Amino acid sequence: MSQGAFRTTRWSVILNAGNAGAGGESGDSAAGSAEDALARLCADYWHPVYVFVRRSGHPADQARDLTQEYFARMIEREYLADVKPGIGKFRSFLLASVKHFLANARRDAAAQKRGGGVRPLSLDGEDGEQVYHLVPQDNRTPESAYEYQWATTLLERARRKMAADLERIGKGAQFEAASGHLGAGGDPLPYEEIAERLGVSVDAAKMVVSRLRKRYGRVLREEIAETLDAGADVEEEVRHLMAILQG
Repeated sequence: MSQGAFRTTRWSVILNAGNAGAGGESGDSAAGSAEDALARLCADYWHPVYVFVRRSGHPADQARDLTQEYFARMIEREYLADVKPGIGKFRSFLLASVKHFLANARRDAAAQKRGGGVRPLSLDGEDGEQVYHLVPQDNRTPESAYEYQWATTLLERARRKMAADLERIGKGAQFEAASGHLGAGGDPLPYEEIAERLGVSVDAAKMVVSRLRKRYGRVLREEIAETLDAGADVEEEVRHLMAILQG
């Protein structure tokens, strides 16, 4: 995907629907597509929000309820009216939105659990705590903890997608052997061991790793692009996220 090429991403669908306004068949259709896209993005990226809420001082049980409440409101209410052209990044919108939500929740003293017609999101408090405790505790602000978890979530999503894709084409063993070399916190196996596992020469094992690294870069950029507006710079976002992870 060349930089600057037109992309229809999940986030650009949401932005376009927000710009279209209400009313009319096309507006209703755009809003419905945007709601579906928003629901998928929220389900994919609830961990960064949970980390932000926890680092903002809320205990685990309260953070779980607040996160559930936030996403329910995000999907149920007309949040698209607040989406403005030029935001560019779902990451930035989500952070600003959850800050606004927490400010309102504090004024209301407590958030109420929601149900009814709201589509449920998979929120597991225990899983959220496990993720929260993996975020470095070196005096990070809630905002920097959020961004660290956002970057980590993107890397993990790319790894899972790549693993599933390779498994489908019969190359799952390559991913298992070489995934530690993808630069995503893995423990890389020596090339000699990769070669032994795959039944190939050491030079061939190095070629496997090289190909998987390139493929992982493409998959990661595809995941990142889905959270950006169509005109946003994917490479700039890659650099930003890598800088966050490097501390």
